[in-house]
Amino acid sequence: MAMESHNQELLSTEIVNRGIPDSGPYAGSLSFSVRVRRGLPDFLGSVNLKYVKLGYGYLINHGFYFITAPVFLILAAQIGMLTSDDFYLKCDLINAFSMIGLMSFVFYIHLDLNLKPRRSTYLVDFACFRPPDELKTSKEKFIGLARKSGHFDDAAIEFQQRALKNSGIGDETYLPKAIFHPGDHRKTLKDGREEAAMVMFGAVKELLAATKIKIKDIRILIVNCGILNTTPSLSAMLVNHFKLKHDVQSFNLGGMGCAAGVIAIDLARDLLSVYPGSYALVVSMEAVSYSWYCGNNIDMLLPNCFFRMGAAAMLLSNRFLDRWRSKYELKQLVRTHKAMDNRSFKSIHLKEDGEGKQGLSVSKDLIEVGGHALKDNITTLGPLVLPFSEQLHFFTTLLFRNSKPYIPNYKLAFEHVCILAASKQVLDEIQKNLELAEEYMEASRRTLERFGNTSSSSIWYELAYLEANLRVKRGDRIWQIAFGSGLKCNSVVWKALRNVGMPKHSPWFEN
Repeated sequence: MAMESHNQELLSTEIVNRGIPDSGPYAGSLSFSVRVRRGLPDFLGSVNLKYVKLGYGYLINHGFYFITAPVFLILAAQIGMLTSDDFYLKCDLINAFSMIGLMSFVFYIHLDLNLKPRRSTYLVDFACFRPPDELKTSKEKFIGLARKSGHFDDAAIEFQQRALKNSGIGDETYLPKAIFHPGDHRKTLKDGREEAAMVMFGAVKELLAATKIKIKDIRILIVNCGILNTTPSLSAMLVNHFKLKHDVQSFNLGGMGCAAGVIAIDLARDLLSVYPGSYALVVSMEAVSYSWYCGNNIDMLLPNCFFRMGAAAMLLSNRFLDRWRSKYELKQLVRTHKAMDNRSFKSIHLKEDGEGKQGLSVSKDLIEVGGHALKDNITTLGPLVLPFSEQLHFFTTLLFRNSKPYIPNYKLAFEHVCILAASKQVLDEIQKNLELAEEYMEASRRTLERFGNTSSSSIWYELAYLEANLRVKRGDRIWQIAFGSGLKCNSVVWKALRNVGMPKHSPWFEN
């Protein structure tokens, strides 16, 4: 019975096709049908204390130096109140040396933790590529081109039409021309490379123009793309095109899905600590022309309906002098990986159908397993970002295991939320479970409508939306959430270093 109850919680119902039919056996009678589908787990109704402990572990590891300072000050104040006569009267030689030894130990730890170069990581600026208007594809045009291509049967066309209708995607998203070539056209490396070059070079060129950074100053280059992995690599394409230095530390991340953008930021932060005083260029993208599926398997058609062209380029630095011109400071980054669970591991995977056509297969379990990954991720993130009152409830839960876990209010921790614009259903489920007001969802919904799901770069189009609408003020905290194959859920938190004014260039500006 417990298992049955659990399964029912993960199912959501929706009344569809309500009305009075004109013909058939039920003509003239009110009728409707009920659609049952899987939903996100209620991750605000339960919490895994293992991930709460992990969050507090991060907090303690990075905040121990706060403890040593008051201890040292208390000891120093107590000794400072003693005169030389008091010292000789109240302390024998052994106690005196013990006190001095304790003070020296605490002072050493405090200096070791505080004077070590713990450089902050700054986001100097970022840029999102906007494809040319000739590549705009409305939902009606999408279906028309799909029919003319001859790649899909009637059932596949009908499925894509229904998926687009409920997707939350608008009529101005961008698709490469190559995917709708009629006849027996198969995707090629040439198509993928041409699309990658367009979006990557465009985003990086705009970023370089905005920051005025010199190419020779870029020491670290990281590119992430889920499906397209060529030889030479995409990062090598950028080195060749922009003529980066021969000693640039170049990395190419592949096969990590929509969550790879945050992974790239994490890698850049680590590399900047190895090469202090450097600049790191991170490029996040996906090649739609190479992930496109030209067959009729229903579970492989969904990515066609949601993924669209796009790329983002970010410039990071840990130079203290760059703080004055940077927009944001990286505050927290938490990564959650659920590949140890087979359902999570198989929820999104690249495969070939019976005719040898390659595409991304999306499991019906995706929403559910993605919800579990998100629950674990935000549970770990909570102790790092929540105010003291909320953390006190967390701590009480840890002490009294028999009590019902307190579910924190994450809206107290952030001013803005950028959730990967995967689909309308995903955004609806997350909003419901986190009880987020519509203002927190606006950037994600508008990005999904205007640009579709641009994979790992989606969260940057959302931040660009906030900037274009003058929403980001000094001290604001921005929470970016991304999830992808594996299954992974990653969070990164930025703090605005200044009021972000109207940018000169933005993908949200029509001209």
